Amino acid sequence: MSVTLPDELKFIQNARAPQNISTASLDGKVCVITGTTSGIGLVTAHRLAAFKAHLVMIVRNREKGEHLQKEIKEKYNTECDLFIADFSRFEDVRNVAAGLKENYEKIDVLILNAGTFLQRKQFTDEGIEKVFHVNHLSPFLLIGLLKDKLIHSAPARVLTVNSEGHRFSRTLVEDLEWKRHLYTGLRSYGNAKTAQLLCMQKFSHLFEGTGVTINSMHPGEVKSNIGNENSGAYRFYSKHILSHFLKDPRRSAEAIHYLVADDRVLGVSGKFFNLTIEEVPAKHARDAVMMEKVWKKSCELTHLNL
Repeated sequence: MSVTLPDELKFIQNARAPQNISTASLDGKVCVITGTTSGIGLVTAHRLAAFKAHLVMIVRNREKGEHLQKEIKEKYNTECDLFIADFSRFEDVRNVAAGLKENYEKIDVLILNAGTFLQRKQFTDEGIEKVFHVNHLSPFLLIGLLKDKLIHSAPARVLTVNSEGHRFSRTLVEDLEWKRHLYTGLRSYGNAKTAQLLCMQKFSHLFEGTGVTINSMHPGEVKSNIGNENSGAYRFYSKHILSHFLKDPRRSAEAIHYLVADDRVLGVSGKFFNLTIEEVPAKHARDAVMMEKVWKKSCELTHLNL
């Protein structure tokens, strides 16, 4: 007997469901993607290059980035450019945005993949909790800075790599320094991903009628290097125990390719996908009042006027 789960629990079934796979060409498309030196981003870079994208990679580690750039150019005979940026620094994000606007006539695809997971509370040089900064504010800033460029490039697609983890923590926009709430890795991660999901929906309203679409997706329970900044005990647990329950990141790369290239998603905007299956986000990630609060705070912290 099949069981029909409520909308907010369907992610349990969707994780095991057959997924859509695309063979859509990206020839002539400028595809900007963050965080490509490991995990999901690395495999996605190879996937997009295999379908002839003009790849523009934004990475933190120059040496790893240059090695990957050389590998992709030689293996796929496609254009591959490199920008260096640490997403815990707004200045780096602003510099990259300026470079993208200056060097490319158009941006067809923007994929925000870079992220971090921390067990213990840390703050960036900007004085902002690091998980919120890296996972939400810097991607928010990059989208905002490229807004006009994306509209000029329309049709264009933006995709934020989000998480089902948003379901397990609300956004504590009134306590981003975690002074009144207990900080845990899962709560801070869910906090940032909820904020990202709320602002994705707000961006979809902003882009309405422009030919630019923006969506978010959960990449599945796959092997990645997220969390490698944590303690040796956590890294041991992740490598030798947790990894045995995780899947190959190629399924995430296939899903990202589908969402940024396939005609079946053409014109779809403001949606959340579990891999390639559309889902209803958690109720707190659809709250219109909280959406406005998070949007206003995000603009304030990034000094954006949107």
